[in-house]
Amino acid sequence: MTHQPPHTPVAESHGHHTKNHPRFVRRHGWLDPFIAELDVALQVLGGGVTASRPNPAGPKVAESDAGLDDAAKRHAAGLMRVNHVGEVCAQALYRGQAAAVSSQESAEFFLEAAAEEVDHLGWCSQRLRELDSRPSLLNPLWYAGSFALGMLASRAGSAQSLGFMAETERQVEAHLEGHLTELPVADSRSRAIVEEMKQDEVKHRVNAEFRGAQVLPKPLRSAMRLMAQIMTKTAYRV
Repeated sequence: MTHQPPHTPVAESHGHHTKNHPRFVRRHGWLDPFIAELDVALQVLGGGVTASRPNPAGPKVAESDAGLDDAAKRHAAGLMRVNHVGEVCAQALYRGQAAAVSSQESAEFFLEAAAEEVDHLGWCSQRLRELDSRPSLLNPLWYAGSFALGMLASRAGSAQSLGFMAETERQVEAHLEGHLTELPVADSRSRAIVEEMKQDEVKHRVNAEFRGAQVLPKPLRSAMRLMAQIMTKTAYRV
């Protein structure tokens, strides 16, 4: 019995030329991180983000805002626009911190916090549409400033960067608590969203403190509070 050698595939030929299938390998350049961050910024500012968790207010029905008159709707929309700006800033701040921090573990922590804040951004956007309103026209400015601030915070060191996050969340908690007293009583949908957001901010603050957040100097905390007040008053109207 004669044993035939195993069949060996040969390249398909046409005349004297062999059909080749070249492989192209994508090389990552130094610009890639900047392009990726620009893409995220455009999605945040363009309303292209989607919440991964269900809206805590539940599905919208026709009677949801029946108890709100025009003045109450405008006030609720102004407050939710402020909250939306806060979430735009949170995205930029945490991504800026992740981009500049030296520890990969810390970078992942900041990116995880930013991902959770995407839900808040989506919920606030949805509520603004329900109230026939819009986000702040100054969102690109808020985003750019917060991203730069996040990078500066990380350059100060891991403990200081975590301290900046903890203090930010502490002030946001107080801000959201104030909104729960200011929102119209009949606006149960906005209230449900703000309450859920507040619980998440508490978790972020506690996690930052657990990781070794350093308490920031009082003058810096006061400066952060002043900047937040300016942003709040501006975003309510613009």
